[in-house]
Amino acid sequence: MKFIETLLIFEYDGGMRRIYIVPNIITAFSLACGLFVIFKVNMIEPGMETYKSLMASTLLLLLAAFADWCDGAIARMMHAESEFGFLFDSLSDAVTFGVAPSVLMLKSLSLERGTALSFYAVIGAMVFSICGILRLVRFNVMQAKIKKLPKHETKKYRHFTGLPIPAAALAVVGTNLLFAYPRFEGWVSWSETTQTIIMATMALVLGYCMMSRFKFPSAKFLHIRVHSFHLVFFGVLFAFFFLYGFLYFFPIALASLAWAYILFSWSLVIIRMIVGKKSKTLSDFEPNHDD
Repeated sequence: MKFIETLLIFEYDGGMRRIYIVPNIITAFSLACGLFVIFKVNMIEPGMETYKSLMASTLLLLLAAFADWCDGAIARMMHAESEFGFLFDSLSDAVTFGVAPSVLMLKSLSLERGTALSFYAVIGAMVFSICGILRLVRFNVMQAKIKKLPKHETKKYRHFTGLPIPAAALAVVGTNLLFAYPRFEGWVSWSETTQTIIMATMALVLGYCMMSRFKFPSAKFLHIRVHSFHLVFFGVLFAFFFLYGFLYFFPIALASLAWAYILFSWSLVIIRMIVGKKSKTLSDFEPNHDD
């Protein structure tokens, strides 16, 4: 326990600032995963990415997403949240989930330089990365604003404003891996052009979702009233299919999980828009207009 609570203390502007080692080590690991994917795929010629190498890159980014969740949870558990760690985490996310998926997507496509198709793919990748970084900036600004508010006024910020960048990144890499999946290629015979258009359009849509003011659910604040028996039954059933899918149909399971979250979020927003402001149904998912 003493090791976990170890602190690195240094002088800063005449005062003492504490930087907690463990959460920042985890953040650094997440950043290293993203950088490794970027450097690795840049050593491969465009369009020469194999399914095996795409799988390895996807697993690294999935591991980075898990580490990104862990560093925040550990920091809160240790009461070790700091301004340094907050900014470091955002910069790490910008590289790992904002840049790495775009680079991986472009490198996996066989694109002829100077064509309209390659230009469209590059635009999609750039919009995804830029919107992801802007979303992180907005998140930092919102968090600084929330800290100054009384506790009873923070309720409307319980869920995410805009699609979280790790979810968007997993949707991109999951779909990219799915297109390279040998079984999927046997089921759907899409041309390289069709796949490129789908991937670029998807990157544009996800970029818009990240910068939108629509609410996306945070699992820790999403409460669904069900009987305990039903909760256990469906929990076990979901766990079985989840583990079975990841063991034997990993690309399908990853893409399905990422897009299930996005589609579920869209459905909540649409229901809220249909119901209207006069009803309290899904009031937490009223889009923010004052950010």
